[in-house]
Amino acid sequence: MTHPFESSTKAFAERWAAWQPRPGKKGKAPSLADWDPGAKPFSQGSKAEDKAAVEALALELDALQNLFYADRRYKLLVVLQGTDTSGKDGTIRGVFGRMSALGVRTVGWKAPTETERAHDYLWRIHQQVPQDGDITVFNRSHYEDVLVPVVNGWITPEQQQQRLAHINDFERMLSETGTIVLKFLLHISPEEQRARLQERLDDPTKHWKFSMGDIEVRKQWKEYRQAYDTLLAATHTAWAPWTIVPADSKTHRNLMIASVLRQVLQNLELLYPPGDPQLAGFQVE
Repeated sequence: MTHPFESSTKAFAERWAAWQPRPGKKGKAPSLADWDPGAKPFSQGSKAEDKAAVEALALELDALQNLFYADRRYKLLVVLQGTDTSGKDGTIRGVFGRMSALGVRTVGWKAPTETERAHDYLWRIHQQVPQDGDITVFNRSHYEDVLVPVVNGWITPEQQQQRLAHINDFERMLSETGTIVLKFLLHISPEEQRARLQERLDDPTKHWKFSMGDIEVRKQWKEYRQAYDTLLAATHTAWAPWTIVPADSKTHRNLMIASVLRQVLQNLELLYPPGDPQLAGFQVE
């Protein structure tokens, strides 16, 4: 089997690698400032062509998910992480929307409950990881625990580093027990976020998606960017790599994620289980 996070197609491999965390100039730690949120590295040409490609990929992914569920040798955890309005919900609709509800589910993470706070911060996460044959999509994730507490000063720098190490160990344990951990960071510009927040204000049908808390978090853009840079450098691993997705274009965002997801599923060399020999030639009356 090809490694899940590789591609035998050189052009695809190079495009994918270009959007994974790497040291900057003179060995400087990777920073989101090194990647353009408006880029379209996986574009087919025009927006119409990209939309058609997304639709075709969604159908192909539906067939691959059906095979993944039948094979049952693996589990797949897809992490969608990003700032407000970066497109996590839209990705779920556009990339996973054609898949069968059987074997695919989404977990949306909010602030921890009182019961969850009484346990270690990964306790609630571990309960929601996929079982054999399942694809689970995290809308936000355990990475909130090295973002929100860091930006708000609720944990020390030492605790931040400790949590990053915990997460690496947690994801390695998942990987070593059959879970493919595929992480996408949806990378948008502050200008695009402003436009999307304003759109929610201007459209009464989207008011439910808007919170004044979004504005307060937006004021901490620089601090969140620094926290993201830190986690990217610390948690981009061979067993659970990050893919940075330029997300100013909603269509291209879906195209890139669907393309990478298809490559990973194809790498698993999935198989249908052998049929019952007694069924050979059986006729239903």
